[in-house]
Amino acid sequence: MERITSRRNPLCMHIKKLGASRGYRESCGEFLCDGLKLLEEAVNSDAVVVSVLTSSYVPFPLPVETRVYYTDKGIIDSLSPLTNAQDTLFTCKIPGGAPCCGYGEGTHILLDGLQDPGNVGTIVRTANAFRISSVILTGGCADPYNPKAVRATMGAIFRQRIGFMSISDLEVAKRDGARLIGAALGENSKDVSSVVLKGSIIAIGSEGQGLSGQVLALCDECVMIPIAPECESLNAAIAAAIIIYLSRS
Repeated sequence: MERITSRRNPLCMHIKKLGASRGYRESCGEFLCDGLKLLEEAVNSDAVVVSVLTSSYVPFPLPVETRVYYTDKGIIDSLSPLTNAQDTLFTCKIPGGAPCCGYGEGTHILLDGLQDPGNVGTIVRTANAFRISSVILTGGCADPYNPKAVRATMGAIFRQRIGFMSISDLEVAKRDGARLIGAALGENSKDVSSVVLKGSIIAIGSEGQGLSGQVLALCDECVMIPIAPECESLNAAIAAAIIIYLSRS
Protein backbone atom coordinates (compact mmCIF):
# COMPACT_ATOMS: atom_id res chain seq x y z
CA MET A 1 0.00 0.00 0.00
CA GLU A 2 1.47 3.35 -1.05
CA ARG A 3 1.63 6.11 1.54
CA ILE A 4 0.66 9.68 0.61
CA THR A 5 2.13 12.49 2.71
CA SER A 6 1.27 15.62 0.71
CA ARG A 7 -1.98 17.35 -0.26
CA ARG A 8 -0.24 18.17 -3.56
CA ASN A 9 -0.14 14.52 -4.52
CA PRO A 10 -1.97 14.05 -7.87
CA LEU A 11 -4.52 11.70 -6.29
CA CYS A 12 -5.27 14.23 -3.55
CA MET A 13 -5.75 16.98 -6.10
CA HIS A 14 -8.01 14.69 -8.14
CA ILE A 15 -10.10 13.84 -5.07
CA LYS A 16 -10.40 17.51 -4.13
CA LYS A 17 -11.68 18.40 -7.60
CA LEU A 18 -14.12 15.48 -7.65
CA GLY A 19 -15.64 16.73 -4.42
CA ALA A 20 -15.90 20.33 -5.60
CA SER A 21 -16.86 20.33 -9.27
CA ARG A 22 -19.74 18.72 -11.14
CA GLY A 23 -18.09 19.54 -14.42
CA TYR A 24 -14.90 17.78 -13.35
CA ARG A 25 -16.87 14.72 -12.24
CA GLU A 26 -18.63 14.55 -15.58
CA SER A 27 -15.42 15.04 -17.57
CA CYS A 28 -13.66 12.26 -15.62
CA GLY A 29 -16.66 9.95 -15.38
CA GLU A 30 -15.86 9.52 -11.68
CA PHE A 31 -17.40 10.57 -8.38
CA LEU A 32 -16.27 10.81 -4.76
CA CYS A 33 -17.60 8.75 -1.85
CA ASP A 34 -16.70 8.55 1.82
CA GLY A 35 -16.70 5.98 4.60
CA LEU A 36 -16.03 2.27 4.99
CA LYS A 37 -19.74 1.40 5.07
CA LEU A 38 -20.32 3.08 1.72
CA LEU A 39 -17.17 1.43 0.35
CA GLU A 40 -18.48 -1.97 1.37
CA GLU A 41 -21.82 -1.16 -0.32
CA ALA A 42 -19.93 -0.22 -3.48
CA VAL A 43 -17.95 -3.46 -3.49
CA ASN A 44 -21.03 -5.59 -2.79
CA SER A 45 -22.92 -3.83 -5.59
CA ASP A 46 -20.09 -4.44 -8.09
CA ALA A 47 -19.46 -0.73 -8.57
CA VAL A 48 -16.17 0.10 -10.25
CA VAL A 49 -14.07 1.37 -7.34
CA VAL A 50 -11.08 3.16 -8.86
CA SER A 51 -9.07 4.28 -5.84
CA VAL A 52 -9.22 4.27 -2.04
CA LEU A 53 -7.48 6.75 0.25
CA THR A 54 -7.67 5.79 3.91
CA SER A 55 -6.15 6.55 7.29
CA SER A 56 -7.39 3.25 8.74
CA TYR A 57 -7.64 -0.45 7.90
CA VAL A 58 -10.08 -1.72 5.26
CA PRO A 59 -11.53 -4.88 6.89
CA PHE A 60 -12.89 -6.52 3.71
CA PRO A 61 -11.37 -7.49 0.35
CA LEU A 62 -11.32 -4.97 -2.48
CA PRO A 63 -11.30 -5.65 -6.22
CA VAL A 64 -7.78 -6.44 -7.42
CA GLU A 65 -7.84 -3.49 -9.82
CA THR A 66 -8.63 -0.96 -7.07
CA ARG A 67 -5.66 1.21 -6.09
CA VAL A 68 -5.32 1.65 -2.31
CA TYR A 69 -3.36 4.44 -0.60
CA TYR A 70 -2.71 5.27 3.04
CA THR A 71 -2.50 8.80 4.48
CA ASP A 72 -3.01 10.79 7.68
CA LYS A 73 -6.49 11.72 8.91
CA GLY A 74 -5.57 15.40 8.61
CA ILE A 75 -5.14 15.03 4.86
CA ILE A 76 -8.44 13.16 4.63
CA ASP A 77 -10.14 16.02 6.50
CA SER A 78 -8.63 18.61 4.16
CA LEU A 79 -9.81 16.78 1.05
CA SER A 80 -13.33 15.86 2.08
CA PRO A 81 -16.05 18.37 1.10
CA LEU A 82 -18.29 16.99 3.85
CA THR A 83 -18.57 17.93 7.49
CA ASN A 84 -17.64 15.15 9.91
CA ALA A 85 -15.32 13.57 7.36
CA GLN A 86 -14.80 9.86 7.83
CA ASP A 87 -11.42 8.16 7.65
CA THR A 88 -11.80 6.77 4.12
CA LEU A 89 -12.39 8.45 0.77
CA PHE A 90 -12.80 6.56 -2.47
CA THR A 91 -13.64 7.19 -6.09
CA CYS A 92 -16.00 5.25 -8.35
CA LYS A 93 -16.84 5.28 -12.03
CA ILE A 94 -20.13 6.93 -12.93
CA PRO A 95 -22.26 4.15 -14.47
CA GLY A 96 -22.28 4.53 -18.21
CA GLY A 97 -19.58 7.18 -17.96
CA ALA A 98 -21.89 10.01 -19.07
CA PRO A 99 -25.42 11.37 -18.61
CA CYS A 100 -28.08 9.41 -20.46
CA CYS A 101 -31.80 9.33 -21.07
CA GLY A 102 -33.47 7.43 -18.25
CA TYR A 103 -36.88 6.45 -19.65
CA GLY A 104 -37.96 2.88 -20.32
CA GLU A 105 -40.59 0.41 -19.15
CA GLY A 106 -41.72 0.52 -15.52
CA THR A 107 -42.41 3.34 -13.09
CA HIS A 108 -40.07 6.33 -13.06
CA ILE A 109 -39.56 9.38 -10.86
CA LEU A 110 -38.70 12.60 -12.70
CA LEU A 111 -37.03 15.29 -10.58
CA ASP A 112 -37.51 18.76 -12.04
CA GLY A 113 -35.10 21.41 -10.79
CA LEU A 114 -34.47 20.08 -7.26
CA GLN A 115 -31.58 22.10 -5.85
CA ASP A 116 -30.85 20.33 -2.57
CA PRO A 117 -28.41 17.43 -3.10
CA GLY A 118 -29.57 15.89 0.19
CA ASN A 119 -33.13 15.70 -1.12
CA VAL A 120 -31.95 14.23 -4.42
CA GLY A 121 -29.94 11.58 -2.58
CA THR A 122 -32.82 10.75 -0.25
CA ILE A 123 -35.18 10.28 -3.21
CA VAL A 124 -32.66 7.98 -4.92
CA ARG A 125 -32.50 5.93 -1.71
CA THR A 126 -36.31 5.76 -1.46
CA ALA A 127 -36.72 4.89 -5.14
CA ASN A 128 -34.29 2.01 -4.75
CA ALA A 129 -36.11 0.74 -1.66
CA PHE A 130 -39.36 0.43 -3.62
CA ARG A 131 -37.85 -0.80 -6.91
CA ILE A 132 -38.55 2.29 -9.01
CA SER A 133 -37.19 1.64 -12.52
CA SER A 134 -35.23 4.87 -12.73
CA VAL A 135 -34.77 8.31 -11.24
CA ILE A 136 -34.65 10.86 -14.05
CA LEU A 137 -33.28 14.37 -13.57
CA THR A 138 -34.16 17.47 -15.59
CA GLY A 139 -34.28 21.24 -15.24
CA GLY A 140 -30.90 21.86 -13.62
CA CYS A 141 -31.27 19.43 -10.72
CA ALA A 142 -28.52 19.06 -8.15
CA ASP A 143 -25.95 16.48 -9.20
CA PRO A 144 -26.85 13.00 -7.86
CA TYR A 145 -23.09 12.35 -7.73
CA ASN A 146 -22.46 15.36 -5.49
CA PRO A 147 -20.81 13.98 -2.30
CA LYS A 148 -23.74 15.18 -0.17
CA ALA A 149 -26.22 13.42 -2.43
CA VAL A 150 -24.09 10.28 -2.52
CA ARG A 151 -23.92 10.15 1.28
CA ALA A 152 -27.71 10.63 1.51
CA THR A 153 -28.34 7.64 -0.76
CA MET A 154 -26.78 5.31 1.85
CA GLY A 155 -25.44 3.05 -0.90
CA ALA A 156 -28.45 3.17 -3.25
CA ILE A 157 -26.35 5.25 -5.67
CA PHE A 158 -24.62 1.99 -6.65
CA ARG A 159 -27.87 0.12 -7.33
CA GLN A 160 -30.45 2.62 -8.58
CA ARG A 161 -30.62 3.47 -12.27
CA ILE A 162 -30.26 7.23 -12.76
CA GLY A 163 -30.84 9.08 -16.01
CA PHE A 164 -30.91 12.61 -17.37
CA MET A 165 -33.53 14.07 -19.68
CA SER A 166 -33.99 17.34 -21.49
CA ILE A 167 -37.47 18.67 -22.22
CA SER A 168 -37.06 17.50 -25.81
CA ASP A 169 -36.22 13.99 -24.52
CA LEU A 170 -39.38 14.10 -22.44
CA GLU A 171 -41.40 15.15 -25.48
CA VAL A 172 -40.02 12.15 -27.39
CA ALA A 173 -40.92 9.83 -24.50
CA LYS A 174 -44.45 11.24 -24.56
CA ARG A 175 -44.75 10.63 -28.31
CA ASP A 176 -43.59 7.07 -27.67
CA GLY A 177 -46.50 6.53 -25.29
CA ALA A 178 -45.17 7.56 -21.88
CA ARG A 179 -47.76 8.76 -19.38
CA LEU A 180 -46.57 11.75 -17.36
CA ILE A 181 -48.14 12.59 -14.01
CA GLY A 182 -47.17 15.79 -12.20
CA ALA A 183 -47.22 16.37 -8.47
CA ALA A 184 -48.64 19.89 -8.38
CA LEU A 185 -51.36 21.93 -6.70
CA GLY A 186 -54.07 23.16 -9.05
CA GLU A 187 -57.77 23.34 -9.63
CA ASN A 188 -57.76 20.08 -11.59
CA SER A 189 -55.29 18.20 -9.37
CA LYS A 190 -56.61 14.88 -8.06
CA ASP A 191 -55.98 13.20 -4.72
CA VAL A 192 -52.85 11.13 -5.34
CA SER A 193 -54.45 8.08 -3.73
CA SER A 194 -57.19 8.07 -6.40
CA VAL A 195 -54.87 7.87 -9.41
CA VAL A 196 -53.05 4.83 -10.80
CA LEU A 197 -49.37 5.82 -10.70
CA LYS A 198 -47.76 2.52 -11.61
CA GLY A 199 -46.20 2.42 -15.07
CA SER A 200 -45.97 6.22 -15.36
CA ILE A 201 -43.31 8.90 -15.20
CA ILE A 202 -44.13 10.85 -12.02
CA ALA A 203 -42.72 14.37 -11.87
CA ILE A 204 -41.68 16.02 -8.61
CA GLY A 205 -40.87 19.73 -8.64
CA SER A 206 -38.31 21.82 -6.82
CA GLU A 207 -38.62 22.73 -3.15
CA GLY A 208 -39.41 26.38 -3.81
CA GLN A 209 -40.91 26.61 -7.29
CA GLY A 210 -42.65 23.31 -7.90
CA LEU A 211 -42.80 21.90 -11.41
CA SER A 212 -41.63 24.09 -14.27
CA GLY A 213 -44.14 25.33 -16.81
CA GLN A 214 -42.47 23.18 -19.50
CA VAL A 215 -42.97 19.98 -17.52
CA LEU A 216 -46.49 20.92 -16.42
CA ALA A 217 -47.48 21.50 -20.05
CA LEU A 218 -46.54 17.90 -20.84
CA CYS A 219 -48.39 16.30 -17.91
CA ASP A 220 -51.37 14.10 -18.70
CA GLU A 221 -52.78 14.84 -15.25
CA CYS A 222 -51.71 16.30 -11.92
CA VAL A 223 -51.98 14.89 -8.43
CA MET A 224 -51.74 16.38 -4.96
CA ILE A 225 -51.13 15.03 -1.47
CA PRO A 226 -53.90 16.29 0.84
CA ILE A 227 -52.39 17.99 3.90
CA ALA A 228 -53.70 20.17 6.72
CA PRO A 229 -54.82 23.56 5.36
CA GLU A 230 -52.51 25.46 7.70
CA CYS A 231 -49.46 23.69 6.22
CA GLU A 232 -48.02 25.29 3.11
CA SER A 233 -46.25 22.28 1.58
CA LEU A 234 -44.18 19.15 2.13
CA ASN A 235 -40.45 18.74 1.72
CA ALA A 236 -39.74 17.42 -1.79
CA ALA A 237 -38.13 14.21 -0.52
CA ILE A 238 -41.07 13.52 1.81
CA ALA A 239 -43.59 14.14 -0.97
CA ALA A 240 -41.62 11.87 -3.28
CA ALA A 241 -41.52 9.12 -0.65
CA ILE A 242 -45.32 9.19 -0.26
CA ILE A 243 -45.85 9.11 -4.01
CA ILE A 244 -43.29 6.35 -4.56
CA TYR A 245 -44.98 4.23 -1.90
CA LEU A 246 -48.39 4.73 -3.51
CA SER A 247 -47.02 3.93 -6.98
CA ARG A 248 -46.52 0.26 -6.10
CA SER A 249 -50.06 -0.59 -7.16
